[in-house]
Amino acid sequence: MKTLWRQTRLFPPPVRLLMANQFAINLAFYMLMPYLAAHLAGGLGLAAWAVGLVLGVRNFSQQGMFLIGGTIADRFGYKAPIMTGCLLRTVGFGLLGWVDTLPALIAASTATGFAGALFNPAVRAYIATEAGERRVDAFATFNVYYQAGMLLGPLVGLALLAADFRLVCSVAAAIFAVLTVLQWRALPARHGEKVDTATTTDGVLTQWRTVATNRPFLLFAIAMIGSYVLTFQVYLALPLAAQDALGAKGTWATSGLFVVSAAVAVAGQLRLTDWAKQRWSPAQALVRGLGTMGLAFLPLALTPPGADVAVLGALAATVVLLAAGSAVVYPFEMDTVVTLSGNRLVATHYGLYNTVSGLGITVGNLATGALWDFAHRHDAIWLTWCALTATGLACASAVAALGRNGRLTVREQPQLAPV
Repeated sequence: MKTLWRQTRLFPPPVRLLMANQFAINLAFYMLMPYLAAHLAGGLGLAAWAVGLVLGVRNFSQQGMFLIGGTIADRFGYKAPIMTGCLLRTVGFGLLGWVDTLPALIAASTATGFAGALFNPAVRAYIATEAGERRVDAFATFNVYYQAGMLLGPLVGLALLAADFRLVCSVAAAIFAVLTVLQWRALPARHGEKVDTATTTDGVLTQWRTVATNRPFLLFAIAMIGSYVLTFQVYLALPLAAQDALGAKGTWATSGLFVVSAAVAVAGQLRLTDWAKQRWSPAQALVRGLGTMGLAFLPLALTPPGADVAVLGALAATVVLLAAGSAVVYPFEMDTVVTLSGNRLVATHYGLYNTVSGLGITVGNLATGALWDFAHRHDAIWLTWCALTATGLACASAVAALGRNGRLTVREQPQLAPV
């Protein structure tokens, strides 16, 4: 904690505020979202398709709208979308606890999703602007606060859930309300490099075209898709493996895996980033981190099925390696996005980057789920783990190729492309 506090104090007050802000955002989000499906199905008695619709709308309204959020941030400044996003989460989370009709639940879910699409690109662009040459350290520290919120959120939510789900929603909404006021009062207005703010279709299309024609950036975004597919397996393949090996106890094992993953990031992020900076270039750090994420699934591939204790140990080893690899990758990844943007339209670049990764997660999850079913039917679960390992190594190879070809650096700022 002392190291984290010392590191945090090295950054300007707006960056420190946004780090604390992100901790509170994740605290509120994860104290509610893990228990929403159970509330919809059990508390409200919705059919499974309706539960899936509500959750799917939230995911789509966030992942599908990141580009819109980034565009707004670059055109009108970073503070407004950050504050508006928190206000939308206040309304959305409040409604989720008090409405019981499907249209109202969909509206609340849409609000919570679009809120994330508004403040996520803006927060990252704001930090990149304020941190300057210390972006890697800033994003590493930011990720500690991010992961700490993920770690504590479900525990706080579980405690409040013992009283009532409405209390969980009300507390989460109250946190976002406080954040809205805090940012209104204390967060200075910031803007990236000025762009034409005329609210015309041509102006927005020019902005999008500039980002969409940034070939090195697009290649990097595509190359990094595999890392997001791997990270998401904490929610998909690893819980399935725990359930397979431990039955009813698999739920508890899954909760433990979440805790271990977040704890590794919180405890090791700053040390790993500092260690990597001293030994490797940004491209080397990305490649080695991605390789580690892929190799993280080998313990499961080598563990014989039916050996419950061995499977549990392999799951723990996979989560630790996956979290460590992610911790190495994240700050250099965020810094590379800014580098490839040429410090121009940074929020829009982050928005498109998140949209590409979100689409990749969707396709990757479908493929992983289909492979899991196939492997399960043929008693060859190792196929799933080998495929995930290959995904990580392919991702690392793609980034290494970009680095060798000079595609991870941009020496000249891209010009706004004509429509």
